[in-house]
Amino acid sequence: MNLQNKVAVVSGASRGLGKHFSAQLIEKGAIVFGLARNEADLNGVRNELGEHFHPIVCDVTDPDAVKRAFSSIQESTDSLDILINNAGLGRFGAVEEQSLDDWNLQIDVNISGVHHCTREAVPAMKAQNKQSGFGGHIVNIASVAGLVGNAHLSAYNATKFAIRGYSEALMKELREDGIKVSCINPGSVATHFAGAAGSSGSPNPMQPEDVAATVIHVLEGPDNYLISEVAMRPLRPKG
Repeated sequence: MNLQNKVAVVSGASRGLGKHFSAQLIEKGAIVFGLARNEADLNGVRNELGEHFHPIVCDVTDPDAVKRAFSSIQESTDSLDILINNAGLGRFGAVEEQSLDDWNLQIDVNISGVHHCTREAVPAMKAQNKQSGFGGHIVNIASVAGLVGNAHLSAYNATKFAIRGYSEALMKELREDGIKVSCINPGSVATHFAGAAGSSGSPNPMQPEDVAATVIHVLEGPDNYLISEVAMRPLRPKG
């Protein structure tokens, strides 16, 4: 896909990987609608990235809020070419000590949030396919925690294993509608994620701009070429 003038929706766009995805899409000429809960953070990204970044305050765990966000996007533009389901979080800890609130929060954001956004994007992409023969591209950000289980990550592991299964099912369901689905599984990345999750993280993590560059590569593939899943890790995680 040539990203020039393409319309992308990025969830969790106010910081971390989402901000880097948005920046690199805009560098390629795309128009980005960035979803996040914090209006001040979103406006900060707008000030940094410029007029091609359109902030939309949206809690992806709220299906009504997601519906309103996508309705607003569709009122502003005639196309929806890319959805990057990036919003996600972790709450690590022993299974018997983790609160029900932390369990539900991870399920709501990491699984339900992905579904709410995907459910709103797919009809527009299917309509585009009928007009042009290519519907669009959905990229789900999972994790290497969706490839292997780890102690004290039981809830987070469960959500990321779920996203990998969801992505594979979507890929098979939507490919004949001209819609690509890719699942991206990063390991440790130098963002705020580890601290917020209650982990010290890797001493030598990957850089977010490198993960974003890989996603751009996946998006720029030829129309009849699908990279359905990618795993990436730091070469020397301990330095």
